[in-house]
Amino acid sequence: MPKTALIVGAGSGLSASLARLFAKEGMTIALAARQTDKLSQLCSEIGARSFSCDVSKPNEVQQLFIDVETHLDSPDVVVYNPSFRVRGPFIELNPDDVAKTLDVSAYGGFLVAQEAAKRMLNRGSGAIFFTGASASVKGYPQSAPFAMGKFALRGLAQSIARELAPQNIHVAHFVIDGAIRSAERQEPADNPDSLLDPDAIAQTYLFILRQPRSAWTWEIELRPWVERF
Repeated sequence: MPKTALIVGAGSGLSASLARLFAKEGMTIALAARQTDKLSQLCSEIGARSFSCDVSKPNEVQQLFIDVETHLDSPDVVVYNPSFRVRGPFIELNPDDVAKTLDVSAYGGFLVAQEAAKRMLNRGSGAIFFTGASASVKGYPQSAPFAMGKFALRGLAQSIARELAPQNIHVAHFVIDGAIRSAERQEPADNPDSLLDPDAIAQTYLFILRQPRSAWTWEIELRPWVERF
């Protein structure tokens, strides 16, 4: 099993579930986010360390990996979770907001994966995981920027999975096809299991991480049974 995990775009939802599960498996956890104050409680709970980073800025991503190596170790597994979403009628979208969506959802994924891959190639092993969404494979009305970003992230994952697998680096893309349960978003009593449980999603990430190299997957979809597909 990997020794050090870096979770980028960390927060209180899926990232927190991943961090807790990976820590339970004995990994040292690094958490990266633009605002690290929100991570204090989680860091105390599992002994993780937080790092500030804007994933759309190459110099900050480079510094993130340097800092993680300095204070912990070079990460064996890197999970990319950030995304930014803007909605609205297509002809009313603000170009600056669209550019930010692409920067956070896709360009940042490239920057993080590139820094991770440089180190993993030197080591001869590693895993890079990308968190996708329904929008990774389905473009919804009034959500063009999010679909653009998530489609791009999926293309990145597919391309580098084929390139890096022969070097023993497992790249996988997770299509989270549905809403995730949280403290702010609870299931209605008359519709149980209508939201994805973040702890259950985390178990799938761990399963993929444990896959034998002879049977790797590059993509997997997760959805509640009520979700149409």
